[in-house]
Amino acid sequence: MIDLGALEAAPVPGRPAVVGRAAATVIVAIFASIFLLFIFAPVAGLVASGGASGIARLSADDELRASLLLTVTTATVATVLGMLGGTPLAYLLARRAFPGRALLAALMDLPLVIPHPVAGIALLLVLGRASPVGGALYQLGLRVTGSPTGIVCAMLFVSAPLYVSAAREAFARVDARYESVARTLGDDAWRAFRRVTLPLSARGLTAAAVVMWARAVSEFGAIVILTYNPKVVSVLSYDRFTSYGMSETLPVAAVLVLFALVPLAALRALRGGDPLPR
Repeated sequence: MIDLGALEAAPVPGRPAVVGRAAATVIVAIFASIFLLFIFAPVAGLVASGGASGIARLSADDELRASLLLTVTTATVATVLGMLGGTPLAYLLARRAFPGRALLAALMDLPLVIPHPVAGIALLLVLGRASPVGGALYQLGLRVTGSPTGIVCAMLFVSAPLYVSAAREAFARVDARYESVARTLGDDAWRAFRRVTLPLSARGLTAAAVVMWARAVSEFGAIVILTYNPKVVSVLSYDRFTSYGMSETLPVAAVLVLFALVPLAALRALRGGDPLPR
């Protein structure tokens, strides 16, 4: 029941307070508009300047088409590998408490905070031909540096933490009691995971994979250290900028931006059914 006496006793805001709140609202709106313009204007300008010519070049520029195909292929392979290795790790972090759990989670996030050229240097130290691992792989006929394998390794290193983090949240949102009920009905741990947890978290895992794939497609710093040739689209854009200037790099950069809209649209579609918070 509403207390009418409390309503009558409530103070009425004075004119200075109303004016102050209105001024604060206007200032916040201005700063938000400037921020939005700062994010949107460069992308819109790039697409407007080179989008049409970039799409037109796809039919005539063999190097651009090959670069785009290489980018899609290596990003897809990296994402599949990230899902295979990251899904059980994410489940472990979401469901189990064990010594060193916080340290493991921090180590998984480390590639997100180090500069990506530094990540490329670290990968080069471990996978380069002069290293024990890289040398052994080379003797077996698998060259990492200067090959699509190196691109996959760089993409996987910088983007897999995003998948693990998002997949961990997807598993955490599934009530563990559902698994317990499945276990009481005779399912073992793997069967309970496959029949209960995996379907309930599938949407979140798919969104995590899309985010990882999009991040892999956009990677530059680690790839350019580990594998300059063959060129993915980001490296091709940089190469044409340094070799020919702005006019040649604009179509390539615009194609990359337009291409990035595909996973973003897929991600928004996956999240489109989420209810607004009340």
